[in-house]
Formats: sequence, C-alpha cells, structure tokens
Amino acid sequence: MNEREDRRRYTRCSFCGKGQDQVRKLVAGPGVFICDQCIDLCQEVLEDDNRSAGTKKHKTGFIPNPKTICAALDQYVIGQERAKKVLSVQVYNH
Repeated sequence: MNEREDRRRYTRCSFCGKGQDQVRKLVAGPGVFICDQCIDLCQEVLEDDNRSAGTKKHKTGFIPNPKTICAALDQYVIGQERAKKVLSVQVYNH
C-alpha cells in the first residue's frame, strides 16, 4: 500500500468519525477534518438559530388592532380612507 492510500484509509471526520470512504467530501483544516454530512448538519443548526433569533427580535408583545393602526395613520395621512383601512388590516394580520 502506498502512502496516499494509507492516508486516505486513516483520514476521518473529526466530528462524526466517518472515514473518507464513507462520505462524499472531507474538508481539511489545520489539524482537523469535517465531512459534507457534518457541514450540512451545522448549516441546519445555524439556520434554525437564525430563524429563532429573528422571531425573538420582532416580538413586541403588543399588537394594535386595525382601528388603532388606522387612527395612527389618520394623524399623518389626509384622505385615502380605503388605503388606510386596507393597510391597517394587513399590518395587523402580519
């Protein structure tokens, strides 16, 4: 067995322990390796965290009703009653 085959046989993912022959891709870092499957798992975890963080940032605890929203718009917008009503309902629903 030559040196390249020997290295290939012993190179494993530092996270899950799978050998290079068990995964599609093995990415090398300084003294560590990570396989494509662990990269996918890490990406899912980060996306879930980002979704959770985004949801938490936008929660205010108070959602004014459409009538209150429309009243606030009345202070700034003259006329456009239909547009204010539609906008108020859509803001409330989202």
